[in-house]
Amino acid sequence: MADRGERAATGRALAMLAPAYLWLLFAVFLPLAAMAWFSLLSDLPLRGREWHLTLANYRAFLDSPAYPALLWKSLRIAAVVTLLCLVAGFPCALVLARVIRGRSREALLLLVILPFWSNALVRVFSWTILLRPGGVLDAALSAVLPGEVRLGLAFTETAVVIGLVHSYVPYVILTAYLALQAIDQSLIEAARALGAGRLRILRRILLPLALPGLIAGAVLVFVPVAGSFMEPRLLGGRMGTTFGTVIEDQFVAVFNWPLGAALSFILLAVVLGILAAASPALRRSLG
Repeated sequence: MADRGERAATGRALAMLAPAYLWLLFAVFLPLAAMAWFSLLSDLPLRGREWHLTLANYRAFLDSPAYPALLWKSLRIAAVVTLLCLVAGFPCALVLARVIRGRSREALLLLVILPFWSNALVRVFSWTILLRPGGVLDAALSAVLPGEVRLGLAFTETAVVIGLVHSYVPYVILTAYLALQAIDQSLIEAARALGAGRLRILRRILLPLALPGLIAGAVLVFVPVAGSFMEPRLLGGRMGTTFGTVIEDQFVAVFNWPLGAALSFILLAVVLGILAAASPALRRSLG
């Protein structure tokens, strides 16, 4: 009877998990398998073209010095954006979780998630209007500062970083906010009763207990930013060429899907390798 009950419980669990596994199969694994197949082809098997299996697309990455340089540039920008999102997002989450109460908190949370309700392309074009020479930002600074101000931020790597931070900092705010909300208030009160000041409470209690949320936010930012192409292309211009824009060009402009698929898998492997290399240190810090 016990075995029959266990089998019934296992069957119910599998039935409940089946939709999730089906979604992973059709939305993740099958597209990845198709991309892996394309990356090994010499040409697209369309319109009667001849093709064969080859590793030339992966060798092209090693033979050209431009691809590793652009990959390093994308990873560097992703690291900078992730760091800035953490620096800007944690104080916002701390204020939302520990300072503001009631409807004011709800209104600010609504402002945090508001960018998710707007089109990403609209947000990026808004930054081009703000940062272009003689744009809104230059005009505002010229109105309050002596002389005519020209920041020259348009079509620079700085503009790319600004646009990416604006797009992805809500992820850090929300994950850190949830982690801070889960902290038992009695721990804070006990620390205050023992004479701990605000900075000590922040350093010894709030920051360590919020670390899982910060790490989750950092991963949510770093992974997509490493392969981003829309913000670098629109905000960076010629200076915004990254590994992601090259991959997009292979699919959209050049129509060289095998090379684009190979470059995509190289980026995926590098990002997963970075996360795997960092996981022991992250586990120690969380332990």
